[in-house]
Amino acid sequence: MFLSLFSWPSLRLGAALLLAAVLSGCGYNDFQRLDEQVKSSWAEVLNQYQRRADLVPNLVATVKGEANFEQETLTKVVEARAKATSIQATPELINDPAAFKRFQDAQGELSGALSRLLVVTENYPNLKANQGFQDLRVQLEGTENRITVARNRYIQAVQDYNILARSFPSNLTAMIFSYEVKPSFTVANEAQISAPPTVSFDKPAAAASR
Repeated sequence: MFLSLFSWPSLRLGAALLLAAVLSGCGYNDFQRLDEQVKSSWAEVLNQYQRRADLVPNLVATVKGEANFEQETLTKVVEARAKATSIQATPELINDPAAFKRFQDAQGELSGALSRLLVVTENYPNLKANQGFQDLRVQLEGTENRITVARNRYIQAVQDYNILARSFPSNLTAMIFSYEVKPSFTVANEAQISAPPTVSFDKPAAAASR
């Protein structure tokens, strides 16, 4: 009778329940929940970056219509967009710090190129009066704001996940299941990349002296 009370099926069930309780107490369920939050936040970041990339061709085409517009500025925008969109932003990218950094650097370069483009357009009254250009500019500014919001949500989601991965006793669960900390955006680096240069439209001294 004693053996029948503790048969192998009962022991296995008891062991499974005990394991579930231990894992739950060590943050296993929290890892699953926070991992989903990170993935969801990342998907929104990609969505907004893609929205921006889709605006660039029309923006460039509109600016090209302005006579004597600086070709170097346009070229840098086109090249930066090509570089940013060439990186395959898969869900696995957020688990690869090196690939994530390449993605961030490429997006930062595009941010910088677009910022410079908008600075330079201030010197072209016809563009400023072009309704098509102004509409695109408003859309771009709105998209940049949405990118900022999406990035901030992703940063917060990653922070919550990484704190769990580093804290005791949930760090033991992370070790058992190989849950690594996830990379995040380094705001300072991108701010440096995207900072527009000081633009002067004064003629060079050499040209003025001629």
